[in-house]
Amino acid sequence: MNWIAGIQRAIDYVEDNLTDEIDFKDVAKRAYSSTFHFQKVFACICDYSLGEYIRLRRLSQSAKDLAEGQKVLDVALKYGYDTPESFSRAFTRFHGVTPMQAKNGAATKFFSRLNVTLSLQGGNMMDYRIEKLDSFKVVCKRQRFVAEKELTFEKIPAFWQQCSEDGTMNSLITNIPSNPRLKGLLGISFTSQFEGNRFPYGIGVEYDGREVDDRFEVIEIPAQTYAVFPVKGKLPDSFIKTYKKICTEFFPQSGYDYGKSIEMEVYPSNDTQSSDYYFELWIAVK
Repeated sequence: MNWIAGIQRAIDYVEDNLTDEIDFKDVAKRAYSSTFHFQKVFACICDYSLGEYIRLRRLSQSAKDLAEGQKVLDVALKYGYDTPESFSRAFTRFHGVTPMQAKNGAATKFFSRLNVTLSLQGGNMMDYRIEKLDSFKVVCKRQRFVAEKELTFEKIPAFWQQCSEDGTMNSLITNIPSNPRLKGLLGISFTSQFEGNRFPYGIGVEYDGREVDDRFEVIEIPAQTYAVFPVKGKLPDSFIKTYKKICTEFFPQSGYDYGKSIEMEVYPSNDTQSSDYYFELWIAVK
């Protein structure tokens, strides 16, 4: 996959459709990517989510339209706001002035469109290995999340904290087989089950056939090939740094592309705030 050209096509599609309803699936198709992975890569590379980019570009363009004399109501509807009031609130938060003030000549902010350019990158060492696993089962607790930048920083860590406090993790630890292939607790993104802008994320362990209670699901993971990346350092900083390198260096240059089914974090212990912490990120590839 030509990542540079693909992301640029996706951005061009967004820019051509700022005044229409934008389906993230249609954006991702321009980059020959799944919706889940496109949003994840976009957020890693750009430091804001696809949804945030669209919102900021619309608010930036709306100021231009107002300055050219268009009515506030017309501009609000043009960029997908249900009422002038909701548009005014969003506009004022972004620009620091009301739409009427902008219409009357007040200074506003400009958020420029993205243009992807090819720059000289690489020359860095990046450890990884390729592993092929037969199908296996996991027992896990799952929750659906909206795919957005804040997942890494807030929402998924909060899910882990909840599972720690309510006894879920202790129950899972007692179910770890005596000789698992994946040695630790698993954080599992079921990317093949992405629906709309939501996907299931589970905390679990390999399943060895013993009876489990109704808090958990037993799910079969199909046989596939993984790129496995060691991650070293305090969470979430080490995860963010490594994933950004995966997106910007490994996939554009390695000849591998994302698989469609799963990503797994393998955590051997809960000492995640240690500067020496080590875990592995398993990403299905093709």
